[in-house]
Order: sequence, then structure tokens, then C-alpha cells
Amino acid sequence: MQKKYTHLFFDLDNTIWDFDTNSCIALQETLKKIGLFDKIGAYEEFYKIFDSVNKRFWALYREGKMSKRILRVQRFEESFEKNGTPFPGMGESVNNAYLAEMPGLTRLVDGAKELLDYLHCKYEMAIITNGFKEVQYAKINQSGLAKYFSKFFISEEIGAQKPKKEIFEHAIKSMNARKKSSLMIGDSWEADIEGAMKFGIDQIYYSPLPDLRIPVQTNANNTSTIIISSLTDLFEIL
Repeated sequence: MQKKYTHLFFDLDNTIWDFDTNSCIALQETLKKIGLFDKIGAYEEFYKIFDSVNKRFWALYREGKMSKRILRVQRFEESFEKNGTPFPGMGESVNNAYLAEMPGLTRLVDGAKELLDYLHCKYEMAIITNGFKEVQYAKINQSGLAKYFSKFFISEEIGAQKPKKEIFEHAIKSMNARKKSSLMIGDSWEADIEGAMKFGIDQIYYSPLPDLRIPVQTNANNTSTIIISSLTDLFEIL
């Protein structure tokens, strides 16, 4: 990428804020606090079940096929069922405790802080994230990320989730940015990369592991796509 960018738009979870690690720790602490940890068997196996269910439910939520209320509660109810340790009626209390625990975990993706220190004086930067506003703002503030970004565009507030063009359009207009000088950086091919691609802005796909789902040819709307495996790769690109 040899273009001159003025505006960088970052995803939050698993691009900057280490969702996988923080979520795993938060749920473990949650189960201990409410007295269920010793009743679920091997925690690693239970978390794999929850992670799979959670990702599937979030995909349905992005597509408008599941409500926020159902997602928050049912992801835990179904995870306990699949684990063979059902706790009927506990979904809401587990969810509330989990969401309260999450923002207190502040681990960032490797290299994120160093990268943001390097970039924030060179570019106008904002976050575009799917998620619940109360949780995302708490993560941003408690992790010390607020100082790096001019604005935060959270799907629940905007009324549209990535990959829908409306959230990208809202962000571009709000930042007074131009498409050709804007860049989206994220870890979700469907939400971040395809969304930005179809909207017409360049993208950087952060994929620590090889992703076999990526099409060989990607050039929608004449945008550019670069794939990186480490955030430190951006020091040479930007």
C-alpha cells in the first residue's frame, strides 16, 4: 500500500483488545463467583463450547436474526446444555456477572499499545466495533485506549452492524474523511474486511493464523487488501 492515508478505522475485539484471552479469564472468574465453576467439569472444554455458541449467536445477531436479549441469556443456557451440565434459569445471572467482569480485564493484542503510540500522532483514528455500548465503552476506558481515538462508532448506537455499509458510511461522514484516504483494520473477514471492501475503502486483515476462507481474488470496488499476521507488520506499512 503506497497510498497516503489520513484516517485509520480500527476494529476493537481481537484487533486491539484481546477478547479471546480476556473473555476466557472473565468467564472463569464469573463461574467461580457464582458457585458454578466446580460443577461444569473441565473448564477448557466448557469454554470451547461457549466460544463456539457465542460466535454462532453473534453471527445471527449481526444478521438481525437474534435479539440482544436472547443472545445475552441463551448463549449461556445453551452452553451449559451442550456441556451436559444444564442450569435452567441461570443464563441471565451468568451473563450479567460475565459482562460486569469483562471490562476489568485489560489485556491488549500483542503489539497493540506500541502500534497505537506510533500511529496516533500521525493519523486521525477511530474505532468501529460491533457490540453492546455499555460493555465496549467500559473496555475502551478501562484499558486506557480512549486517548488514542477521536471517535468510537459502536453498532448498537449507530443502529447498524458491520458489515453493513451504514456503519462505515456514518463513521466516514462523522470523521469528515474521504474514502480513498481511509483504511479499515480488523480481524474479521466478513465484518471488517468484506464490509469495508463493499463500502469502498481499503483494508488490512489482521489474521494471526492462516485463513483458508479468504478468496484468492479480492478487489471489490477497486479497493486494496493486505493480510498481516502481526500488528507489528503495520510499522512497515503505515
